[in-house]
Amino acid sequence: MAGSSEEAPDYGRGVVIMDSWPGYDLDLFTYPQHYYGDLDYVLIPHGIIVDRIERLAKDILKDIGYCDIVILCVLKGGYKFCADLVEHLKNISRNSDRFVSMKVDFIRLKSYRNDQSMGEMQIIGGHDLSTLAGKNVLIVEDVVGTGKTMKVLLSSIKKYKPNMIKVASLLVKRTPRSDGFRPDYVGFEIPNLFVVGYALDYNEYFRDLNVSHACKSLAFFSQITVI
Repeated sequence: MAGSSEEAPDYGRGVVIMDSWPGYDLDLFTYPQHYYGDLDYVLIPHGIIVDRIERLAKDILKDIGYCDIVILCVLKGGYKFCADLVEHLKNISRNSDRFVSMKVDFIRLKSYRNDQSMGEMQIIGGHDLSTLAGKNVLIVEDVVGTGKTMKVLLSSIKKYKPNMIKVASLLVKRTPRSDGFRPDYVGFEIPNLFVVGYALDYNEYFRDLNVSHACKSLAFFSQITVI
């Protein structure tokens, strides 16, 4: 599932899932009957996702130190990853001799209105972003593809002069359209597929899957195991 043993691991890429990875047979997992026929295979089982997020939490606190953090969760797809990540961060904090204060806020990104490009991205929701001045900010995203959206978001947030901005993404896709942007913390690097499950959706379907699935109609992601 991970990179070839002949290659030196690149931890900055997260767990690397190669293009040749066949995934797991759907019959090995339980998933809602109304999705029968829509999914191809399981790409990442839920247990592996949970374990990887726990390690990301440790890496984040080790990197930024035990300091107060403002977490910006990018909705909708990022909410499950964000919730699990925050829970692990809190558990680590509880079991350490230094308390980490965490404030979580939620934003949505919109770049189109009435099917017409607006020429710029709107940040919807979130408390007054001017309060980010001087704060340590962690942006939590579900998937980074080309990286263009995240670059625009970072540029917008930097205007408020936070002390630090870090980005954590559950998934990073290998795509020829990438502009080279890499999050600071990566759960999994995956092929250029369309994935659903673990709050990732297609037209609001498949969010109830706890495992990452590959869809026959979309050829993207594997199922996430039901909790």
